Amino acid sequence: MSKRRLGRSDLTMEPLVLGTNVIGGTIDEARSFEVLDAFMAEGFTAIDTADVYRAGASETIIGNWMKARGNRDQVLIFTKVGAENESGQRDNSAAWIAEGVERSLRRLKTDYIDLYQTHWPDARTPQEETLGAYDKLIRAGKVRAIGASNFDTKLLGEALEISRRQGLARYDTLQNEYNLYERESFEEVQDLCVREEVSGIHYFSLARGFVTGKYRTEADAGKSPRGPAVVQRYFNDKGFRILAALDRVHERTGAARVEIALAWLNAQPGTAAPIASATSVEQVKELARGARLTLSEEDLRDLTEAGK
Repeated sequence: MSKRRLGRSDLTMEPLVLGTNVIGGTIDEARSFEVLDAFMAEGFTAIDTADVYRAGASETIIGNWMKARGNRDQVLIFTKVGAENESGQRDNSAAWIAEGVERSLRRLKTDYIDLYQTHWPDARTPQEETLGAYDKLIRAGKVRAIGASNFDTKLLGEALEISRRQGLARYDTLQNEYNLYERESFEEVQDLCVREEVSGIHYFSLARGFVTGKYRTEADAGKSPRGPAVVQRYFNDKGFRILAALDRVHERTGAARVEIALAWLNAQPGTAAPIASATSVEQVKELARGARLTLSEEDLRDLTEAGK
């Protein structure tokens, strides 16, 4: 399993990021420790969280786990800022970033963050201000690299040009939604990412569980809290074409549909890794198999065509 470099930074990682929005909510601290231990045991190191996940509980539990295991130098911690300030607004101002990083560092029980990401665009704050704040954090040793999330070509292109012109830290990653069904958010900016060496780390990589194949009828959807959203979004001709393609690739490879969906993402240009969450050790093992899976050109083409 080869490592991939994050943009032009010094960070390298395996082709899978553990999403932790379930930590501190869907799973408690004890189960979270089991999942995190299993992820490391499979040879993976990158863990993605955010200051707003479970009102900070996700960061806190990850910090508790690193302290208990004494493994801070063995993991890559990705977190985010700016989704919500004390007034409930998106805020990428220098003042909020300066406050936010200290809160995240305290919860994570560390003195540095490997990848600090702008969670959402903030139309009120100039990008120069945001990038300047990050540049100070990198110079202070509190952050190693920075990334953007939910940016389009225009916003990311502007940010990269500001960094280049003013000699500021640059975004080395982009975290947008990307999966077999939802492709526009990343593919709209994909050419820029490839050209400028900005690595994609994709959220909702399993399309809210739809590409696992467990939702095929409205009765299936009724068994899960996410079911109604899946029915509304994915139960259409395109969604069923994708399920059929996943079934065909499963028959040819014997791989689980989760594994196939992750392998397709890892084969796409500009991708460093998909992000996926797990609530059990067995789910971690399935995600790990997907990160190690290589699909044939026929399989990749079949999946790609199904989602058009």
